[in-house]
Amino acid sequence: MMKIDLLAFAAHPDDVELSASGTLLLHKAQGKTTGIIDLTRGELGSRGNMDLRSEEAQNASAILGIDVRENLGMADGFFEINEASLLKVIEVIRKYRPEIVLAPALSDRHPDHSRAAELVSRACFLSGLVKIESQFGGGAQSAWRPKAVYHYIQDRIEDYDLVIDITPYWEKKMESILAYSSQFHTGKDSSGEPQTPISSKEFMEYLKAKAIAFGRPIQVMYAEAFKVERTPGVHSLFDLY
Repeated sequence: MMKIDLLAFAAHPDDVELSASGTLLLHKAQGKTTGIIDLTRGELGSRGNMDLRSEEAQNASAILGIDVRENLGMADGFFEINEASLLKVIEVIRKYRPEIVLAPALSDRHPDHSRAAELVSRACFLSGLVKIESQFGGGAQSAWRPKAVYHYIQDRIEDYDLVIDITPYWEKKMESILAYSSQFHTGKDSSGEPQTPISSKEFMEYLKAKAIAFGRPIQVMYAEAFKVERTPGVHSLFDLY
């Protein structure tokens, strides 16, 4: 078992790559341990299949250099916020004891995203309650609550609180996204596969434009945006720009 500094949760494989992989790359370069927990295998996706997406997730993980990746095997489209699903997330939080958790968007086009956001947020709080029992590897787990939860921005560009400069990591981020060749436009022939809102060349251009828009307020080329759950604090005003 490895303690992870920064742990990102996703409703589906590729969610983190699309919205927060630059942030993972940045912190990995700073010497932090990083990981991704996918709630589902994305088995309801119109393109590809469950096994292919698992292989693509492994390839993306290698590109990002993350330390751990797990899939909790919840039902794509049908997982609910109940005791069973909360305990699954609590167990993995207590297993890796992250300092910071990145969670899906609070509101988004895909209903799984906002449901996953609430699930992860609630689990992060409950994980800190000593009277909630959980086990890993046959042994009892101790309580653990991350210091902060930040929700990354996905398809809907609504309200956000902070942005992170990912300019040096933009090309590597895009490489991790294109590892999901079944889902996105890679320039290769994908005839026979249905077209989806994310499979076109235009979607890739949208991703770039969005990152540029996030970067503009702080005068950088590319950024990722996050919504905070509690007021963040800094040691100095000079930490902000």
